[in-house]
Amino acid sequence: MTEHKISVKLSYRSAQPQDIEFLLNLRKLSMNDHLNKAGFDTSDQYHLSRIHESFGDSLIIEVNGNAVGLLKLARFSDRLHIRQFQILPKFHNKGIGAKVLNSVKNKANSLKLPITLNVLFDNPARSLYLRHGFEVIGQTEFEFQMRYQNA
Repeated sequence: MTEHKISVKLSYRSAQPQDIEFLLNLRKLSMNDHLNKAGFDTSDQYHLSRIHESFGDSLIIEVNGNAVGLLKLARFSDRLHIRQFQILPKFHNKGIGAKVLNSVKNKANSLKLPITLNVLFDNPARSLYLRHGFEVIGQTEFEFQMRYQNA
């Protein structure tokens, strides 16, 4: 499959209560297949619980002014942690995920902090993380634990 990059003006804004419907649709479209393979619940109730979890860390990813994804980023004293990172499937393989990760890496580098995240075993996003210098440092029953250590 050939990747088609699009010209993007990437921006972020804090998620608001009126974004819940978008976030629910985003989770269903981007996560249901991976969650089903791992044996997780894919009910609206489950998705809404994950959306509301650490909602204050939620950033809506916008491309050219349109909402295309979510970055839920937590800052701890010893690291940045990507809690959730989802992009609408129709925007996959267009360079958006790479741009988002580069912005998180730039922030981590400026703070002199590593980045951690967890990714489900069967989620193809793992290859994106590996390409961006993340390493698998462990695993749970369902997911890989990954880390990016800045230079």
